[in-house]
Amino acid sequence: MKNNLLPGLLCSALVFGLGACQKPAGDQQAVAPVASKAVEEKVLYIFNWSDYIDPEVVTDFTKETGIKVVYDTFDSSETLESHLLAGNSGYDIVVPGAPFLGRQIKVGVFRPLDKSQLKNWGNLDTETLKLLATYDPGNQYAIPYMWGTTGIGYDVDKVQARLGKNVALDSYEILFKPENLAKLKDCGISFLDAPGEVMAAALNYLGKSPASLVEADYEAAEKLLTGVRPYVTNFNNMQANELATGDVCVALGWSGDIAQAAARATEAKNGIHLQYAIPREGTEVWIDTLAIPTDAPHPGNATRFIDYIMRPEVAAKITNFVAYPSGNAAALKWVLPEITSNPAIYPGPALRARLYTVPVMPDNIDRIITRSWTRMKTGH
Repeated sequence: MKNNLLPGLLCSALVFGLGACQKPAGDQQAVAPVASKAVEEKVLYIFNWSDYIDPEVVTDFTKETGIKVVYDTFDSSETLESHLLAGNSGYDIVVPGAPFLGRQIKVGVFRPLDKSQLKNWGNLDTETLKLLATYDPGNQYAIPYMWGTTGIGYDVDKVQARLGKNVALDSYEILFKPENLAKLKDCGISFLDAPGEVMAAALNYLGKSPASLVEADYEAAEKLLTGVRPYVTNFNNMQANELATGDVCVALGWSGDIAQAAARATEAKNGIHLQYAIPREGTEVWIDTLAIPTDAPHPGNATRFIDYIMRPEVAAKITNFVAYPSGNAAALKWVLPEITSNPAIYPGPALRARLYTVPVMPDNIDRIITRSWTRMKTGH
């Protein structure tokens, strides 16, 4: 899940502890395992989604350890995957979603975590670890970072003015019925540029398994999405700004991004009132993880940063900044009450019962999704 300012690899403005932006040394060879006595240079290369950490967490880590952090961002899981599969990415820590993690584990992209060096492991949420273990058996390769849902973000006033105040705003009918989108087109409609998640939502809306292995089901989902395609303003994984500024009035997006958008609109006092709804039909719950590539040049520093992130007060600080639930159970008491009490961020049992996960899909299904998504977006 998460987003960036431009497609592809960017050298982020968030370069902490360094005087200038530096590209990771992609041609470096992997060093000895974490348990080695080898001395690593005091630098750490991180590849993450944008707006997905409190910058103070990174600067505080550098102050405490002397390890300088170079922080680059990517715009989609597919971008991250392409860099990892190409090899010698030069990154020490990356942030794959759980299905991508599971697929990449199978081809040897990640090194096992050295849990003997992770003294804060016990702070992690056992239920989240159990869910993550369906992708990473034994929780050997990654820790849960943040989790959230995919749902509907909307400008309350603009949507009600066009659809009426009696229309249920917690249903995917808002996004998947052409007659609704036709009324909303003038105020802007954004869909995630995340093929697997959007196709899964369409399948679920149609009453089919979001993890279907039936090609005909994907043909039905493609037909549904093609029917609403003329009304979609953009496919974008960076929706917080465009919702907060009123460039779009409704989005199929990620829970934390929409919560950030609502906070930005409130801070700007621009009269935009945003809400997030978990669709009554059910939707995906996803987990983003922290993992160390096999060829990471500084695996020891990476392990030290992951252990730092697992401190409850640090994990809570990130949640308070990004508005996504943490995979750290011990952090909950430090999380702001306005976040923990928000059911769109921390859904209660009734809402959670309607959530689903999407497993690692077979290659043939991935190819079907990719082809369907391309045809739907381009009309070819």
